[in-house]
Amino acid sequence: MKTKPVRETTIRIKLQEIVEGVSLVQEALPKSAEEFQNLGLVKDGIYKRIEFAIEDVFDICAILNADLALGVPGEDEDILLHCIDKGIITLAMLEKIHGMRGFRNIVVHRYGKIDDALAFQLLKENSGDFLQFTAEIEAVLPTLHIKR
Repeated sequence: MKTKPVRETTIRIKLQEIVEGVSLVQEALPKSAEEFQNLGLVKDGIYKRIEFAIEDVFDICAILNADLALGVPGEDEDILLHCIDKGIITLAMLEKIHGMRGFRNIVVHRYGKIDDALAFQLLKENSGDFLQFTAEIEAVLPTLHIKR
């Protein structure tokens, strides 16, 4: 059987989008939650960039799941579990991705009014999780191939 690399270019583009988006968010975040609450459209842009970064995380996992034929997922969680089983992401990263998903759902679906102070705190404390995700993927990407 021949081996074929995963869609590495697509994954690398998405990794770069994550890094660039999170960097823009980190640069735009003010020093305090009060300032964050008053950012208006800039705040909305921050939320949108984080939403895109979270979607890229899930897209990368889905691409790897498909290209490596890790199994047919019944739901998104299965994709993540397949990636853990293959050693693509760690169990600790899974927990961080769960947090990302919860944050994304709040931002996208606007369950009630978004608590900007809590969102600010989460962004300040957890934006590094995205860079950790990109590092984990970068570390395993050269070793991943599918059999054809």
